[in-house]
Amino acid sequence: MENVNPQSSWLTTLGKFTHPRVVTMLFLGFSAGIPILLIFSSLSLWLREAGVERAAVTYFSWAALGYSFKFVWAPLVDQLPLPWLSRVLGRRRAWMLVAQFAIIAAIVLMASIDPKASDYSLTLMALAAVLLGFSSATQDIVIDAYRIESAESELQALLSATYIAGYRIGMLVAGAGSLYLAASFGSTSDAYSYQAWQYTYWLMAAAMLVGIVTTLIIDEPETKAASPFIDSTREYIRFMALFVVVVAGFVGCFYLAGDAARSAKSLLTELFANRYLAGFLIECLRLAIAIGVGGALAFALVKVEFVSYEMVNRSYLMPVRDFFRRYGLSLAWMLLVLIGFYRISDIVLGVIANVFYQDLGFSKIEIALVSKTFGLLMTIVGGFAGGLLAMRFGVMRILFLGALLSAATNLLFMLLASVGHDMMWLYIVISADNISAGLASAAFIAFLSSLTNISFTATQYAIFSSLMTLLPKVIGGYSGSMVDSIGYPVFFLLTALMGIPVLLLIVYAARRYRW
Repeated sequence: MENVNPQSSWLTTLGKFTHPRVVTMLFLGFSAGIPILLIFSSLSLWLREAGVERAAVTYFSWAALGYSFKFVWAPLVDQLPLPWLSRVLGRRRAWMLVAQFAIIAAIVLMASIDPKASDYSLTLMALAAVLLGFSSATQDIVIDAYRIESAESELQALLSATYIAGYRIGMLVAGAGSLYLAASFGSTSDAYSYQAWQYTYWLMAAAMLVGIVTTLIIDEPETKAASPFIDSTREYIRFMALFVVVVAGFVGCFYLAGDAARSAKSLLTELFANRYLAGFLIECLRLAIAIGVGGALAFALVKVEFVSYEMVNRSYLMPVRDFFRRYGLSLAWMLLVLIGFYRISDIVLGVIANVFYQDLGFSKIEIALVSKTFGLLMTIVGGFAGGLLAMRFGVMRILFLGALLSAATNLLFMLLASVGHDMMWLYIVISADNISAGLASAAFIAFLSSLTNISFTATQYAIFSSLMTLLPKVIGGYSGSMVDSIGYPVFFLLTALMGIPVLLLIVYAARRYRW
């Protein structure tokens, strides 16, 4: 089990929340929390009001898969300086500022599209959502690196807690704020108004100014992290070209395989007599093939010396080798499996949560009041509790507690499904779910930070956080179809059972991993 630091008093621990770096993470967390609900729940309600089918709404959660593949371009953030801007602001702040402006542009683009206008408009909305996911994931890469590099390891649990608090406040603005604004501007489930949602998303873009101001005020972290090794313009262009070619190959292969995937899905549907399982298997295979094509293109460009092997080695291979060298093969693989499955219970359920509340008859105002506003307070309470408890009793113990509570509270959704439209039960379920999520997240972020080597901060943490959300989000994209097939109660039971293997992994990891 990990080392615990019991000597400091509770008052001393609480006093560390006033540390300047800890306070900074509150505002950066706010900036990171704005975009995600504009892809998930707020966008889901917008699409539902516009008459888009439930299954298609949940498929939009895949637009946020950029969060799960951010490790692909994290080395660019680590290694490539931005012309002029990096010299003026520093490596981390320059990338942070560019990502924030890109987020604003993506939100404004979404605001300019009415998804009800046509199927083409719905496609454009999906592309805009992908751009927002990509830009937001880039901001997350830089903020995570900044957080890890800006303070010593003993402060990471508190940094995580204040980051979660800021993140949830940002989610409140983008979640409850969006619902209140859209309703006040005149859009309801019975009377859809595109202009109301347009004004709402414009205001969400303006809220991102908080992140921009914070980025301009804070200092660049002073660390011993490895400096970017790409010095010449020629190397810079070639390295960027490598990334563009690989991404283009991935996207092109994924798109071109669409017809073959649909045919294979029909065959498997007849074989398994389950179109949802068939669709899941085919999409996973399609994704794997696209990744393989991207990797093959990268290998070919290195072989013909379009880019040097040393550049690719330093950017992509060394961070991975470093992790396996530090922890050993068996422990490293076990830690990666734990990372990949830790958030599965709450992420899979979270994709469908707002639609579930709406199907029970709760209005947007009721959802905003309880799920977003009150739920925010509960998450912040859980986050601060997780940070304090992790510092006092050790991260691995609180990691286990968070996983246990996250799985157990999913069972409460089964009770809510049977009770129906009941505000008291909604408060109970949201309280339990959000406290457990905040506690688990604070401990988990501190755990991931402890696994990171300062020489490869952005890349390694991006790999960990991408792995954390990849499988849950892929499964979450089918949550609407799963509910249509098995119903809400069985779906919630299934998400709770998903947490059992996670508990076993934590127990095993705690015996071998030293904090």
